Amino acid sequence: MRPIVAIVGRPNVGKSTLVNRIAQTGEAIVHESRGVTRDRTYHQADWNGIEFDLVDTGGIEPLKSDDAFSGPIRDQALAAALEADAILFIVDGKTGATEEDESVARMLKRASVPLFLVVNKLDNPAREQEVLWEFYSLGVGEPHPISALHGHGTGDLLDELVAALPERSEPDPETESSDDLVSIAIIGRPNAGKSSLFNKILGSERSIVSDIAGTTRDAIDTILERDGRTYRLVDTAGIRKKSTAVEDIEYYSQVRGLRAIDRSDIALLVVDSSIGMTEQDQKVANLAIERGCALIILLNKWDLLEDDRARDQVIDTVKRRLTLAPWAQLLRISALTGRSIEKIWPLIDAAERARTMRISTSTLNRFVTSLREFGHTVIDGKRRLRMHYATQVATKPPTFSFFVNHPDLATDSFRRYVENRLREQFDLAGTPIRLHFRKKNEQRSKEG
Repeated sequence: MRPIVAIVGRPNVGKSTLVNRIAQTGEAIVHESRGVTRDRTYHQADWNGIEFDLVDTGGIEPLKSDDAFSGPIRDQALAAALEADAILFIVDGKTGATEEDESVARMLKRASVPLFLVVNKLDNPAREQEVLWEFYSLGVGEPHPISALHGHGTGDLLDELVAALPERSEPDPETESSDDLVSIAIIGRPNAGKSSLFNKILGSERSIVSDIAGTTRDAIDTILERDGRTYRLVDTAGIRKKSTAVEDIEYYSQVRGLRAIDRSDIALLVVDSSIGMTEQDQKVANLAIERGCALIILLNKWDLLEDDRARDQVIDTVKRRLTLAPWAQLLRISALTGRSIEKIWPLIDAAERARTMRISTSTLNRFVTSLREFGHTVIDGKRRLRMHYATQVATKPPTFSFFVNHPDLATDSFRRYVENRLREQFDLAGTPIRLHFRKKNEQRSKEG
């Protein structure tokens, strides 16, 4: 395991800016508004060959704060501090030491790991000493002047930080780069129950759960093992319509969600059963399908439906919205009570098997022969579509090339016919597949 470094402080002192500076990424959301970072998020970093994990946390506000999220944010920051091997306590050098800083300092004094007081936003190194003296009053040690935005002082800080980290005798296993790892994105509209599901699966309060839409702002990764298999679970921000994403924060949250889909194998689309599958759910599903993700539809809050009529209406919305993906697997769950949560894993494993399936060329050509014998084809005047042979050219998702005499005759209707027959013949439930129709001599010309 890599050492863990927690970054804590009151709101808007530059914690996420420092995370991006050290980790050399733009993953942490940076915005002038208070409370942009809510859940704790993890970022891999390296300094002079020493690897460690940075944990970005939400701004800690006074106990009497009016912000509905201040309590959970404080809990998440405390959890990060408790699991850390070192703590960077960030304060704002432009505003000076505040009562909020003093409150955070009192909390951190109880920490039993190395604690670094970091005075940020000191963009003029020549005037650092003029403002540093007042931060000694916090009673947490020597202040370290830096500018996270411009990089001043961060090298000296990191030298001291890595020197204080515990040594790791065993190299960190490269779990995240393993070919066997299955990456799962939890996606859906805001307030559908994604974070509740995430926590129920993990068995811990890793994400803040709230009934206010848009609570999760960043995508959060967790690696877990189950029955000898390794999975990466990603809880993403709710993906909203562009017209409602008025704030920059919302925009960046959606970008995180799309990135999570891009690097995932399987998407768990959480649908609020009390509403049914909406047009926005359909669009989110299409985003996952376009990016080659296997798709599992989780009808959450199923226990809130009062009678069979209400249940039938929900199922009907799914059928109407998923006409292009009838192969998606469907499960009725309750993230709150835990109903059917264990049944998600067999669906995940089945979808991953289908998504990575490799069908031999000989088997595919027997399939092509059976299609020819069935006699279904496309005729345009004197031209008749004839399929010669087929081969699988890729997995994740399964992709097939069919070599025919007239590719332009392969209409959408014929493509659906071939896909349906493929799915009948082979166990491809849960995964999209790609079909390409090419002229017979195309392959020879490419190989030549």
